[in-house]
Amino acid sequence: MSLLPSVEVRIGEQHELQVRGAIVMKGYWKRPEETAAAFTEDGWLRTGDQAELVKGRIRLLGRLKEIIVTSTGEKISPADLELSLLADPLIEQIMVLGDHRPYVSAIAVLNEENWAMFARENGWDADNPETLRQPVVVQAVLKRLQALSADFPSYAQPRALLLTLEPWSVENQLLTPTMKVKRAPILARYADEIESIYGNRRVG
Repeated sequence: MSLLPSVEVRIGEQHELQVRGAIVMKGYWKRPEETAAAFTEDGWLRTGDQAELVKGRIRLLGRLKEIIVTSTGEKISPADLELSLLADPLIEQIMVLGDHRPYVSAIAVLNEENWAMFARENGWDADNPETLRQPVVVQAVLKRLQALSADFPSYAQPRALLLTLEPWSVENQLLTPTMKVKRAPILARYADEIESIYGNRRVG
């Protein structure tokens, strides 16, 4: 399919956007191994972007390297799921995870003002950091997120949750300069809590 002059596009394995044409690079200068990795066997450039073609337009879904693969082999693109979960006014920032895990979970930064209101309505102490660890609180927020993810496959819906009021920022190195979450540093920051919610159930 051609969307631009002299450029063809197609959707390859794992919904990867692939391109070829006169203006597409031919390879890396004197780096044959990297060139081989960048192209398919039949000469299409691998963009690394997950996409779909909708009515002659390209809709980007996320980066392939960010695809979550659970221990049961289910593949989940976190970008769309996170966008849906951010529709809850209680959630300021969120990152879903589950790579090599039996199910999907999430780390959520709460909106301080809305959290205080939600806690007050339920008789919880919003000023006590330990409140965010109480099972009744976690389950109440998780129930809201599961409702927002109801249109996703059941394996993509979060089944566990970590809550925090600490914002992710460029300054604390948890966001990129373009305000995208930095997944590896966030996973490292909350490593112990993540292990606790999964009970060390990790495969691979």
